[in-house]
Amino acid sequence: MTAASYDVVIIGSGPGGYIAAVRCAQLGMKTAIIERENLGGICLNWGCIPTKALLRSAEVYHLMGRAEEFGLKAEGIAFDADAIVKRSRKVAGTLSGGVKFLMKKNKVDVIDGLGKLKAPGVVSVELASGDKQEIAAKNIILATGARARTLPGIEPDGELIWTYREAMVPKAIPKSLLVIGSGAIGVEFASFFHAFGAEVTIVEVMDRVLPVEDAEISELAAKSFKKQGMAIRTQTKVTKLDKGKDSVTATLEGPEGKTETLTVDRVISAVGITGNVENLGLEALGIKVERGHVVVNEWLETGVKGIYAIGDLVGAPWLAHKASHEGVIAAERIAGTKGLHPLDTSKIPGCTYANPQVASVGLTEAKAREAGYKVKVGRAPYRANGKAIALGEVEGLIKTVFDEKTGELLGAHMIGAEVTELIQGYTVARTLETTEADLMHAVFPHPTLSEMMHESVLDAYDQALNF
Repeated sequence: MTAASYDVVIIGSGPGGYIAAVRCAQLGMKTAIIERENLGGICLNWGCIPTKALLRSAEVYHLMGRAEEFGLKAEGIAFDADAIVKRSRKVAGTLSGGVKFLMKKNKVDVIDGLGKLKAPGVVSVELASGDKQEIAAKNIILATGARARTLPGIEPDGELIWTYREAMVPKAIPKSLLVIGSGAIGVEFASFFHAFGAEVTIVEVMDRVLPVEDAEISELAAKSFKKQGMAIRTQTKVTKLDKGKDSVTATLEGPEGKTETLTVDRVISAVGITGNVENLGLEALGIKVERGHVVVNEWLETGVKGIYAIGDLVGAPWLAHKASHEGVIAAERIAGTKGLHPLDTSKIPGCTYANPQVASVGLTEAKAREAGYKVKVGRAPYRANGKAIALGEVEGLIKTVFDEKTGELLGAHMIGAEVTELIQGYTVARTLETTEADLMHAVFPHPTLSEMMHESVLDAYDQALNF
């Protein structure tokens, strides 16, 4: 029997699902959200937030080791791996509790259990208690997220071969570590463990680390990682992992087919993610799935009327803020909000919180040229910025790409201290369709790192003033 009826039922409470729930409630719709584990989903509990807490510990520890540069003395510097992990989990718990508060504040019913589509407008829930119930819903939003992708022969076991989940709660810092994959997740964990003394090797099948970033930024990142002492193997794949009692021996195949072995304490597999499409009842309803992701149109609608899908479940870019924005679009589409715009993924910023940080939005220089644009490119180095020098953070670059014909900001790419905070300035500029003239005439505060954003624009048009 149907236990309740709602205007909207959302399956999954990650940054897409819970934001969709809040917006639906704001728009006057009776809303329920179904969550099988923790409110906030992977992002708040096992991803975005707790990893940043770990990386903050690494950043502080790194700065403590540089104390003398700042005229300070710090002796007997050490770390407690268990305390670092506990802090990270506490941060995650705080934010998960915050989502619970938001649901209560917005009068969203939270149902603990596993949701599954039974029919259009009907969700079957296997409750945490073991009981089952059916819920009627005029509209359903699927927000079940994604999980780590696995490759044959290198399947994680949670002990010697980790996914991001095990890597977040290590019992100790391994002496040596192999990271498979050099996307954001891979290099963030590489930075974290290297900061605390692990000998890190990064293996990437593509020809460069951070392969989705601008090639110039990727090159600078690789140079920095190597300077720190990390080993990087590009155009290399892991063909086999042999597990020992407390170590793993990896077989690596290089660009010319030459193989070698590497023995490490632990392995992190960071080779991408795949959508949680299983056990949702998609096939029975005829909802299309391609390459592990639900297929939707520009309004996040599946092929079945009244059923939407958002976030990592529907594919790249696999970013929490993309999921949140899609949650709002789905909610407003259901409500019939006027003036609604589909999401333009070219205006979504990407951030990597490694050491150094990397951030970008829009087209890379190569992609812009491939698209047929005649471009103007500007660059501003950190070492020419007063605030960067004062901070002791002189390694970095801000790069901007413009359409020579119209002055449109096609893309912006950064590497260096706090670029994950700076990138939003260019994101707003792209959203507002700002031209180079607008950015040139904007006044940037001094002394700030943001001045490099101005200088990069000026440099694209041969007007740089401070270097």
